[in-house]
Amino acid sequence: MSKQHTKVQFLAHASFQLTTPEGRTILIDPWYTDNPYLPVGLSIPEKVDLILLTHGHGDHLDKKIIEYIRIYSPKVIANPGVRSYLLNNSVPEHVFEPMNSGGTVSLMDVRVTMTNAFHHAHITQQDGKFGYLHATNGFIVWLSDDISVYYSGDTSVFSDMGLIGEIYEPDIAILPIGDRFTMGPLEAAFATRLLKVNHVIPCHYGTLTSLTGTPERLKELTQDLEHLEIHALKAGEVLDTSTLKLKQW
Repeated sequence: MSKQHTKVQFLAHASFQLTTPEGRTILIDPWYTDNPYLPVGLSIPEKVDLILLTHGHGDHLDKKIIEYIRIYSPKVIANPGVRSYLLNNSVPEHVFEPMNSGGTVSLMDVRVTMTNAFHHAHITQQDGKFGYLHATNGFIVWLSDDISVYYSGDTSVFSDMGLIGEIYEPDIAILPIGDRFTMGPLEAAFATRLLKVNHVIPCHYGTLTSLTGTPERLKELTQDLEHLEIHALKAGEVLDTSTLKLKQW
């Protein structure tokens, strides 16, 4: 595989695809099935190497992805609650890289750290009942071109984001800004300061009428941060990290 630069594609809502410099495909919280915000023509890639799952809500864990994992066996990293659900739904154990918050694993050409997040989560069963109550998490992904991406997952702002910034020094933070169910722009502005990142990709906004946070408001609240670039990607748009200025705070 020819080596290029990391690419970050915003699929829709809170779903992302990372393409590594080696050409591998990483999906984060994929939601393809019945996703009205997904651009026409975007579907599950033929070849997926790694799937990262922060929690089991339907807008982060696509039911067809479960079938895809059963058939094609990409590697999967999920917290114990989601992993238990998948195992109980015939996902083979060998696909998992078991881990928990605070841990780091190296696989393929990347390193993945699982971080805390604060968001109540469950999985809706086939009978419509809620089950598998579980904690949520975020991820930091390090790629071979020295780009690191922090995907916070659905979360509130929390002071330990300062530790995430200090310990892991991510280049890019993907943060929810919709409000009501996650951080809004106000909290995301504080998260940006705690993380000391140079690049923010907002997500989880504008897809439901109740998700009222906007990138414009986030920009207003961080206009004093001269180093900061906010990349308000449209669904389907790709950010080529070779174009980014990776300044230091």
